[in-house]
Amino acid sequence: MADRVLMKGNEALAESAIRAGCRHFFGYPITPQTEVSAYMAKRMPKIGGTFLQAESEVAAINMVLGAAAAGVRAMTSSSSPGISLKQEGISYLVGSDLPCLIINVQRGGPGLGGIQPSQADYNQATKAPGHGDAHLLVYAPSTVQEMVNTVFTAFDRADQYRVPAMILADGLLGQMMEPVEFPDSAPKTVDKPWATNGHGDKREHNIINSLYLEASILEDKILERFARYKVIEENETLAENLHTDDAEVLVVAYGASSRIVRSAVMRAREQGVKAGLLRPVTLWPFSKKELLAAAKSAREVLVVEMSMGQMVDDVKLVLEHRLPVRFFGHTGGVVPTPAEVLGQIKTLAGGAK
Repeated sequence: MADRVLMKGNEALAESAIRAGCRHFFGYPITPQTEVSAYMAKRMPKIGGTFLQAESEVAAINMVLGAAAAGVRAMTSSSSPGISLKQEGISYLVGSDLPCLIINVQRGGPGLGGIQPSQADYNQATKAPGHGDAHLLVYAPSTVQEMVNTVFTAFDRADQYRVPAMILADGLLGQMMEPVEFPDSAPKTVDKPWATNGHGDKREHNIINSLYLEASILEDKILERFARYKVIEENETLAENLHTDDAEVLVVAYGASSRIVRSAVMRAREQGVKAGLLRPVTLWPFSKKELLAAAKSAREVLVVEMSMGQMVDDVKLVLEHRLPVRFFGHTGGVVPTPAEVLGQIKTLAGGAK
């Protein structure tokens, strides 16, 4: 690792992508992720890379598709309504089995909403990133350092499984500054024999396509893709545990919300309340095994999100009504406080006795 440097989250995302081997960025400015594009605009020309501010989010994601089809590491970033515009292209990327990195620094919605932090794009990212039977690898870091590390992981896993990867951040993480270290190791190189990068008369032409007019052929392609999804679900779930071994009140939270919950859990412990935190790092695939293990001693489960409650449904599905699952959150850009979460924990702890 190199020396630690103080960086804003958005700029750390961009710098780590460059160090992970990304030389092709296509985007469009939108708050609160504009610093990602601005940083790439400064750095890419200096390292022989491509920065292109597209005429729209729709154009940007299709440029990513073209670059990914050529076998290079390509990336785009946006914020909530911009990601909605990219959804058709994201589905084309999935249907073409192309790896890339998509960053969503979420803001409040629906519509233009507001520019404050939000986690209301959970369902979009994990359930319907685009039309058709489709999934993305979805990662939810909670610190600027973890965002740096996740960029490397996301690119590597996207290449490994030929699946687009998304980092689901939010305005809080994108705008905050924290010290980070960047890995010294060189980016991984992956052989991509499927890429449309010239054949030199040494192989057959490669064709990247997501259109299959014969229903049975399309079904076979989707079934093959879902076989890969099953491998991903078995091998790539990530989660963090804090005091879950004996937790009677288990709190589940991801991303920026988990930072708030962490403070609340530590305060609860100081006051004699057996609280714990499970933080899913992968949102798809969801951390099912990790949640079941963390909930073994729990009597109550509390899900905290900056939304009206979206991940809470996945938690309920995994626990299958074995435990009561409560929800607490704010939406529209309002950020929960540790004191509010602590109050919810203590109420549940009292009710559990």
